[in-house]
Amino acid sequence: MAESLKHLLPAESVAHLADALHRVWPHFDVRAFQAAVRPGYDELGLMARGQRIADQLHAHLPKAYPEALAALVAAMGPPVPLDAAGEPMAGEHRSAFYYLPHSLFIAAHGLGHLNESLAAQHALTQRFTAEYSIRPYLQRHTAATLKRLAAWVEDDSAHVRRLVSEGTRPRLPWAARLPDFVADPSPVLPLLERLKDDPSSYVRRSVANHLNDIGKDHPALLVEVAQRWLNGAPPARERLVRHALRSAVKRGEAGALAVLGAGHAVALDVSAVAITPASPRIGGSVRIVCELHNRTRQPQQVLADLRVFYAKANGGTGAKVFKLKTLDIAAGASAALGKTLSLAQMTTRVHHPGVHRVELLLNGRATPLGEFTLTF
Repeated sequence: MAESLKHLLPAESVAHLADALHRVWPHFDVRAFQAAVRPGYDELGLMARGQRIADQLHAHLPKAYPEALAALVAAMGPPVPLDAAGEPMAGEHRSAFYYLPHSLFIAAHGLGHLNESLAAQHALTQRFTAEYSIRPYLQRHTAATLKRLAAWVEDDSAHVRRLVSEGTRPRLPWAARLPDFVADPSPVLPLLERLKDDPSSYVRRSVANHLNDIGKDHPALLVEVAQRWLNGAPPARERLVRHALRSAVKRGEAGALAVLGAGHAVALDVSAVAITPASPRIGGSVRIVCELHNRTRQPQQVLADLRVFYAKANGGTGAKVFKLKTLDIAAGASAALGKTLSLAQMTTRVHHPGVHRVELLLNGRATPLGEFTLTF
């Protein structure tokens, strides 16, 4: 995946960084830096490019880390602007991955200089992210870093407030896990409590993803927090909680379903099932439809999902759940459901030929719909 993203850190970024550093620290040797970075650069993937630049920053900046860091921060461009909802705005600013080497440099070389490094990450997260570079500090200087994050909950920048949640996620994608917080998330829960009604949707979405992470290891804790947060919750917090429960709902966990009012079994007939084509090709698509009929005299509330058991290269299967709808079906009424699945090859999912079973999940309970056979 990193290889396909290498264009986010092009060779022009190396020249721009060198010039910016020379402006703030005239002793920076632009030619030597670029000569050290450039050999084979075009063949490197994104992370390898970032690491190459970070290594050469260490070689060409002042030997004293605080001086090197001061130059690196002084050479940064302006923060990424935020819109009225607190979301990062698209614009003409340079790719945020321009700052990937900064993150790697701080993570690798700054642990002996806690205050300077945390101040630099406060600046970095407003331009790129510090969710990866702050993790070694949470492991090495846990109490001191959490104390600084507690102060940042009140920061004026939504970028910084988001870092409080995103940087402490126990299972942050593409990052090393935080084993202490995987085992016991209680040290970070007070931070999430203070961010649950943050005015920025950017921050609230991170809080939801953090709770979703916690639920993978502590399902009962996720349910307890979700129930408590839904008590008198404004609409934005309700959306946060639903997003936080999404994986637990896909797993069919009774507690999470009950929080959303979908913990009960439903009396619905499933009919008019169609899976077309029956033998789709890799690169194509398949359409799955069915109809729900409420044969009772009471309205039925149902959370409907689709579960597909994808064929794997080793002959086994791997399940993937897709959200469909939350429905209120009146007595005697019917509702149609449908989903078109792309069968194109992706970096996140490689398709293999074979039989793919399909199930409908109604409040977490499975009803078989049939199967399709994927071919070349």
